[in-house]
Amino acid sequence: MKHAISAGLVVSVLFLLGCQDRGAFTHTVHSTYDMNTTIKRFKQAMTKRHMTLFTIIDHQANAQKAHLAIRPTRVALFGQAKVGTALMLCKPEVGVDLPMRMLFWQDYEGIVKITYTNPEYLSLKYNIKDKTCLALLRNMRETLHDIATEAGGRPQ
Repeated sequence: MKHAISAGLVVSVLFLLGCQDRGAFTHTVHSTYDMNTTIKRFKQAMTKRHMTLFTIIDHQANAQKAHLAIRPTRVALFGQAKVGTALMLCKPEVGVDLPMRMLFWQDYEGIVKITYTNPEYLSLKYNIKDKTCLALLRNMRETLHDIATEAGGRPQ
């Protein structure tokens, strides 16, 4: 019963936070560049940090194959085994959300934006309480912010 109340409280808090401020779980950086330049700069930021880029999925191209149209939209899956493994040692279930992702998309005004999930959200999603693991998530948040800012060319 005690666990059900705790779980219900966490879900309620997540719901309220998510409704009031979407930025609590995701962060978006505006790029000063076009899509291809932003992706190129993203790849450079990844290389500089010795991270692995697993793939970039082109949602626009996939939509076109289905005879549908969306603005340019791509998602990159990337990570660093050392960090991902350490996080999964904290809580194996977090592997569902790994590797990390960044969404590159163009809004209706033609502005390219970069959106990613705040890694610290994973501490709530997976009930991570270990201080070392929380510090790892905090460092991941800072790294993702730095990568997105470098890719987009705008400090946020």
